[in-house]
Amino acid sequence: MNAPANREPNLIGHFGAALFSYRPKRSDWIFAIRATAAGVVALSIAYALKLENPQWAMLTVFVVVQPVAGMVFAKGLYRLLGTLAGAAGAIAINLVSHGSPLLFLTLLALWVWASAFGASMLRNPEAYGAALAGYTAVIVGLPAFGHGELVIEIAWARTIEIMLGIVCAGLASRLVLPQFARDQMTSRLKGIILDLSSYAEGAFTGADRATLVSLSRKLIGEIEALGEMRAYVRLESPSLAAHGHSVRRTIGYLLSPLSAARMLRNHRPPQGVPPTPARIALRGLVADLRAAGPAAFDDIAPWIDRCKKIAADARDAPAELGKDNPDRIGTAARLSMAVEFAEMFAGVLRGLEALRSPGTGRRRERSQPALLVHRDAGSAFRNGVRAAVATTLVALFWLETQWADAAGVTVMVAVVSILFASRPSPIQTSFGFFKGTLLAVPFAFLTGQILLPMLPGFVWFVIVVAPVLVVAALAMANPRWTGTATAFAVNYLVFLSPHQTMVYAPQAFLNGAVSLLLGILLAMGVFAVVLPSRPREAVARLAGAIREDLVRLCVHDRIPRRSAFESLAYDRINQLMPYNRGPGSRTEAILSGSISSVTVGLEILKLRRAIVTDAVAMDVKRLLGRFLKRLARLLLKPIGERPVIDFVNATRDMAARIAHESDSADVLDAAASLRVIAAAVEDHPVFFRRVRQSS
Repeated sequence: MNAPANREPNLIGHFGAALFSYRPKRSDWIFAIRATAAGVVALSIAYALKLENPQWAMLTVFVVVQPVAGMVFAKGLYRLLGTLAGAAGAIAINLVSHGSPLLFLTLLALWVWASAFGASMLRNPEAYGAALAGYTAVIVGLPAFGHGELVIEIAWARTIEIMLGIVCAGLASRLVLPQFARDQMTSRLKGIILDLSSYAEGAFTGADRATLVSLSRKLIGEIEALGEMRAYVRLESPSLAAHGHSVRRTIGYLLSPLSAARMLRNHRPPQGVPPTPARIALRGLVADLRAAGPAAFDDIAPWIDRCKKIAADARDAPAELGKDNPDRIGTAARLSMAVEFAEMFAGVLRGLEALRSPGTGRRRERSQPALLVHRDAGSAFRNGVRAAVATTLVALFWLETQWADAAGVTVMVAVVSILFASRPSPIQTSFGFFKGTLLAVPFAFLTGQILLPMLPGFVWFVIVVAPVLVVAALAMANPRWTGTATAFAVNYLVFLSPHQTMVYAPQAFLNGAVSLLLGILLAMGVFAVVLPSRPREAVARLAGAIREDLVRLCVHDRIPRRSAFESLAYDRINQLMPYNRGPGSRTEAILSGSISSVTVGLEILKLRRAIVTDAVAMDVKRLLGRFLKRLARLLLKPIGERPVIDFVNATRDMAARIAHESDSADVLDAAASLRVIAAAVEDHPVFFRRVRQSS
């Protein structure tokens, strides 16, 4: 969590205090030295090739460099594709406009809008490529406007310089003590499993809520990071493509036991009713796994077998529940949750095994349905309009005034308004970028305007600049500082503008620095004024989409596939995670409810299957059908607290009635599903009780 503003005396002092308290790991040092060395090599080659803007080669290294090889390849590949597309767009716009400012600005605005729209609709790293296509057209097209013979030359030079940086960064990440995405994900997944075991053990033993909330938030953050790394595995090696699918399913398997453990904690057996053997077995399982630590993963098979046995025993247990059991339905519901936990926990362990065992089960993995993703076309359209308006207005100002430094302002407005538009808090993200840029100014002035003109030669350049870049790369390796540190490193090189002969030109330096900083501030102003982002509305839309999925499960003629429902639900939950602002917030309540909604969806599918089975009496089927329609109305219509309480009570009464009238195991399962749904709605009224936007 960020420190409060009143505890930050100044930017440099805060950064310095944080830096001195940071203890880099060996992997961080490897990353920092490797990145700096790759940048130096790229610059030296650019010098040897006598490229016009050699700083772009070195700068590109720090743009695409990542601790993990697959992430470097992904970012590098899509940076190259985006650059090529943007350069081609700039050439086309200049050729078609024939020197007409109005036509040029119109075509440029349409291009920027399309790029920002695509960046918002796509996911990393594809979204990064779309963003690059947008602002590369601005970088290439603006200086060449009115000089058609220059546009191809500028586009070609920029592409060559960027390709050089990408190649150097990619080779360094692969050849110099490489870190692979598969290894990183395996290590991260092991840690998540141990944290999930700690959470479940606390839930089963009645740990205090504050401890469990803290663990839950940590788990959700780690799961989100795991999902982000999934896209990079396939780029390390084609043979690892199946692991991306394994991670996709494993993320869902992680969220399901988290929800089941939470419900088992909130709905413990009544006083005097002993816990079921399944609950005791699960508690022993997670306690043993947590106690074993990382050594538990040396052989996963025994743990998977224990999960299977617990699930099988819990699934058979309801058949032994007689009508004389005072908590018959509650016990069946808890057994259903125990089955869900055990099966999904086994799925997590199988996912870990598949991730670290290349080639196993590939045919089965490829038979899985394609990943369904949530796309918010409304937000993407708004982001495109905002970027196009901002870029066009500043470009118009530049064309009218011919102020040389306005080109830098225009480029930075385009970069920030396209690149950060789809972030949950674009102003906050842009401000982090601004802080890194501002911090780079004094360092770049000291090295580029004072030291290097007095110490000519490439050797002195490396001696002076490399320590600054190593420290910046160390900060980039820390997730807390990645954004600000990357802005520092990139803009330090922009301000430095390394050439073979460094000259003292403070006026040009200050003009360039002011133009970049002004461009960032203008983009932040655009985010605040032009169709501003409304995180609360975004959260409401995502929550509404999840509720609509549940409604479709309730009323759709065909019973949807479980995998399709889970895939889309988990993707929407992943998009909700960045909006989570802290304990007790409305967003956290909605996020918790969305996780539980997956459990509710699976119980709805059980009820749908019960309705079509011959083992359930017709009057029970009619009751279940009416219940599903009532649940759909609850999810669709804004209502108050009292109707939710009435719904929960009525659902429990229905469960008790149908279980009392029948000894069928299928009917008892249906009653247990009703009880689970009632418990979820009761635990998460903020999510399931749709409220009006004005409230």
